[in-house]
Amino acid sequence: MTASPNRRLIAVVLLVPVLVALALWAFTWPAARTAPRDLPLGVAGPAPAAAQLEARLAQHDGAFEIHRYASADEAREAVEHRAVYGAVVATEHGPELLTASAASPVVAQLLREAVTASAPGGTEVPVTDVVAAPAADPRGSVLGSGILPLAIAGVAAGAVVTLLGLRGGRAATALLGVAALVGVVAAAVTDSWLGALTGNWWAEAGALGLTVLAIGAAVAGFAALIGPAGIGIGALLMVLLGNPFSGVTSAPELLPRPVGTIGQWLPPGAGGSLLRSVAYFDGHAASGAVLTLALWSVCGLAAVLIGGRLRRPAAPAPEAAPAREAALAG
Repeated sequence: MTASPNRRLIAVVLLVPVLVALALWAFTWPAARTAPRDLPLGVAGPAPAAAQLEARLAQHDGAFEIHRYASADEAREAVEHRAVYGAVVATEHGPELLTASAASPVVAQLLREAVTASAPGGTEVPVTDVVAAPAADPRGSVLGSGILPLAIAGVAAGAVVTLLGLRGGRAATALLGVAALVGVVAAAVTDSWLGALTGNWWAEAGALGLTVLAIGAAVAGFAALIGPAGIGIGALLMVLLGNPFSGVTSAPELLPRPVGTIGQWLPPGAGGSLLRSVAYFDGHAASGAVLTLALWSVCGLAAVLIGGRLRRPAAPAPEAAPAREAALAG
């Protein structure tokens, strides 16, 4: 039964404010509650001095997850491999801080403030940026703002494939083609033109394309299984939740629990983490993000193929036999 015009009017009037409230919650609440929560941080140096550093850092209750290293070289390697966001090294001249602004400029600044505040009064803390953000994007603005366009591209790909009536193998081929081309174009813009990404060009294009594929396949998969309403579900999940929960502009460990964790399970968060790894850290700590994106891609494409079979149009009924032949048969 078709809803009356008055009911449709009421539905629109009530639905839009609800969506606005949900969008405001998703985008503003995590930002308003930004604080370190078990942020991986290394401590290195002689045992007694390192223990003192760890005790001072422990005063920031629940802020840091401390990893102990035997030497400054081991701590530096951990920072370079994205095992920790930074490390405090105890030396005979006092604490020294190793950071990686490429991992998160926000976290690098936070560590400067926290370690300086924890140092003995009047002690100047030398800071070494082990993996610095590129000069063309020192604040990480390009990478941070680039995830939303990727999410929109993925949602658009899934929606267009659905609305054009592509099914099965044709739909999967279209999604793969769009993802590959978007990855190449996005790498050309962010790396070749803007210089904001500085890693292996093809690895960056692959990370960008895989992110779009995971999102597009999920949206098309939802639509293939449950109909056009799946486009809305996919859009809400990827854009309304996935983008603000990604932590790409700060760090997942700075978001309220369990928002940061949920964000890394969704393609925008996993895509941002993967892109950061291949662009600045030679692919270190990329395996988890690759697995997440691959699972979304495979499951989404499988749903597209299965849904294409389930929703295949029924074969047309055979034409009625001529009346004369029917009469003779009778």
